[in-house]
Amino acid sequence: MSKKILALVLALALALCFAGCGNKDAQTPDTNDVQSDADTQTETGDLPVLKIGGIGPLTGATAVYGTAVRNGMQIAADLLNEAADQHGYKVEVNFQDDEGDAEKAVNAYNLLKDDGVQLLIGTVTTAPCLAVNEYTNTDNMFQITPSGSALDCTRYDNAFRVCFTDPGQGVAAAQYIAQHSLAQSVAVIYDSSDAYSSGIYQAFVEEAAAQNLTVAAEEAFTADSKTDFSVQLQKVQESGAELLFLPIYYQEAALILQQASQMGITIPVFGADGLDGILAQLEGDTALAEGVMLMTPFVDSKDDLQTKTFVETYKELYGETPNQFAADGYDAVLAMATCFDGNVDQVKGDASAVCEFLKKRMTEISIDGLTGNITWSADGEPTKDPIVVKIVNGAYEVM
Repeated sequence: MSKKILALVLALALALCFAGCGNKDAQTPDTNDVQSDADTQTETGDLPVLKIGGIGPLTGATAVYGTAVRNGMQIAADLLNEAADQHGYKVEVNFQDDEGDAEKAVNAYNLLKDDGVQLLIGTVTTAPCLAVNEYTNTDNMFQITPSGSALDCTRYDNAFRVCFTDPGQGVAAAQYIAQHSLAQSVAVIYDSSDAYSSGIYQAFVEEAAAQNLTVAAEEAFTADSKTDFSVQLQKVQESGAELLFLPIYYQEAALILQQASQMGITIPVFGADGLDGILAQLEGDTALAEGVMLMTPFVDSKDDLQTKTFVETYKELYGETPNQFAADGYDAVLAMATCFDGNVDQVKGDASAVCEFLKKRMTEISIDGLTGNITWSADGEPTKDPIVVKIVNGAYEVM
């Protein structure tokens, strides 16, 4: 990203943080109030407005992901609007709830299109993202998903992503385990009904063979049977595996850790980014996650200025520590700001014109984001390195 945009974002992050931290009696704002304030900002003045649509689950089982993405997007948009006069345009975010459902995501997209959005950040989860892809491709609407990780989320030339792919995580996990001699024999428990989990699992098994790792047990569950893992854990125990790989989401992982503890299973656990959030899921019983390792693009304890100010601002606004999904949402908006830096006239285009501009421009930029130093190729894929952390005393430590 350009030095001008980086300096702007960091300076505004500090200003917002200091303003928020100065009022210790301030209440955490209702999320609807945050949205209304942003709308009021972008409806005033003579500057052009870049209308950004967002889609993700704000209610339902995966609401933690969508809510975090929306919050991260809103912080980035607010920072840009604070200095709109400097970069020549304002940003308006319209984020719609899809409840993690593909059909509802399509309905949300149609609402956004009717509202005149010029580009889409979303969707947050994979199945809705795949469904909406078909419509954004037909409409030539630029789409960048913060966290849709299936390969097909970027199957069209208008579609990009911020996060890692599922196969990429599987390959990286196997390589890390082998290169750091964490185990020779590995067991896997995965969700065969979920595209995210299955994609990581399949790539992991293939790369494990290439790394001379032994996959001692491959145990599946489905969305209809994800509360009792005793059978899978028994087979893991009998396999003699030295490490358990969990390419699944944190809700199921928390249950597995609880049930493994009850069964006396103590082998180390390694997971992908879906495990981010497991500490909150365990609700104070974080000792169960002691020593768990996971890959993530974002660590809230990093000491760089951008991370510190983002975390402090997020806590002040929303009363909790941001997760990787919040950082993904922030970086998606940051990428858009970088694309339009020096190209303000492009903000005035309709969705198709903006899409044609962004498809080319995204391959020319680099951002120093919360989730890493990122560049993009024409196939929509980001280039950045994952971080592996270990949970120690209820907190992440970078390995």
